[in-house]
Amino acid sequence: MDDTSFKLLAKYLPSTYVQQAKDARNSQNFLINQLLEKRKWPEEGWSDRSIEMLLDELASLDSNNFIKNRGVGEREARIASSLVARRNFHLGHGLGRSGDLTEVQPKAAGSSVMYQLTNDLAKDALRTLGVPGIQACFVAPLATGMSLTLIFLTLRQQKPKAKYIIWSRIDQKSCFKSIITAGFEPIIVQTVLDGDELVTDSGKIEAIIKQTDPELIACVMTTTSCFAPRACDDVESVAVICKNHNIAHVINNAYGVQNTKCMHVIQQASKKGRVDAFVQSTDKNFMVPVGGTIIAGFDKLFINKVSQCYPGRASSSPIIDLFITLLSLGSKEYISLVKERKQLYQSLKEGLVKVASQFGQRILHTPGNSISIGISLPPLQDPKILTQLGSQLFLRCVSGTRVVSNLEHKVINDHEFRSWGSHHNKYPTAYLTAAATIGMTPVDVEQFLHRLTKVLESWSAKIAPIAVPLLTNGHEVFAHDLLLTDEYLVDQESSVI
Repeated sequence: MDDTSFKLLAKYLPSTYVQQAKDARNSQNFLINQLLEKRKWPEEGWSDRSIEMLLDELASLDSNNFIKNRGVGEREARIASSLVARRNFHLGHGLGRSGDLTEVQPKAAGSSVMYQLTNDLAKDALRTLGVPGIQACFVAPLATGMSLTLIFLTLRQQKPKAKYIIWSRIDQKSCFKSIITAGFEPIIVQTVLDGDELVTDSGKIEAIIKQTDPELIACVMTTTSCFAPRACDDVESVAVICKNHNIAHVINNAYGVQNTKCMHVIQQASKKGRVDAFVQSTDKNFMVPVGGTIIAGFDKLFINKVSQCYPGRASSSPIIDLFITLLSLGSKEYISLVKERKQLYQSLKEGLVKVASQFGQRILHTPGNSISIGISLPPLQDPKILTQLGSQLFLRCVSGTRVVSNLEHKVINDHEFRSWGSHHNKYPTAYLTAAATIGMTPVDVEQFLHRLTKVLESWSAKIAPIAVPLLTNGHEVFAHDLLLTDEYLVDQESSVI
């Protein structure tokens, strides 16, 4: 309603009621105007009603929602299902144009404003959460692996002769396949075992660069967030090496936004050396459905080139999800969740120390990883036995744990990885990991520890290896016959590597 509408309402309502309604509408307009003017992440989260009203206003700017519109093109944002239309808040045109993901669409003014606002909010969020030096970012409707590929394809345009990407090994297939999909050959740099922890071999990375024609190297890729026992890469040292040798540096920060340490090292790396881009998943960090990332960097020109490398229009669904969530949470609530995650990490670690000692095992000492925790498992010669442990946890509704046997070999695109899953060719022990991530609750930690204890009691009693004692509730147990159960038939992919 505009001012004329409120004047006309006086025919039906007392003037005091009309003024109350007008004041309420002005308050809503003030929120919207502040967002449009400041382009900042609001400290206090918005109500659902306020967010819905904003999205409705933006949708009204798209041509498919004009009352008198008669579309005669091949793409007119016609939506057959009203359920789908409501799910997308009637924003049906998607994002960008054929030549640029961030370009304004004539038929989708509201969608274009929403996208620009989301990018502004994302940039302010990354600054607020530990990377104040960021110069540009955009939300891509792609998961982490494809977003990395998009960056690599942009680097190919800048270095057409490049053949290689130097990669500090992390046993996560999408990271590795992003290199292959972009048409590059990976040069795999193995991590270095330091006690229990796996750390970056910066010296090896520099040696490779010195031995190779720099025009043949597209970039070095490092990783911040990963599952134990791998630590956050030494991105600061790598950034200095890349700066000294004029080599691009891309950081996979998949779920590092929720971790202050990961964000801090990226900021420091940008000050000391070179960081061309860093990528973070929206679902892992902001609790939205899978399908989006924030691609960010310290060179506005390069980040713009990455957005221009995206062909055609893109789905707006991941962007709408992030836009709503950032407004709904507000920076104050999100920072509170980050602090709670730190506390729950300590609770999880303390609980796992007790569980591990109960079964004659121990927590892996990985001070460079403040998200994921590893607990050692007994030395077994058959990885299927460890698979059973993972399946038993999954059947008891425990998701997200990883059981790594240190015996698995995997071939990906003709590249062989020994001891796949452990980030190292010869990691000395099998282990199980659990992570404390944003959105986790104290009940999640308590119930996981309880279920893990019960599963280990059953599992250890059945499959303690021959002549290798496994302490179960303080008593040595030996098993010469392994009892395989129907749980072997369960698909292991989600719980075991």
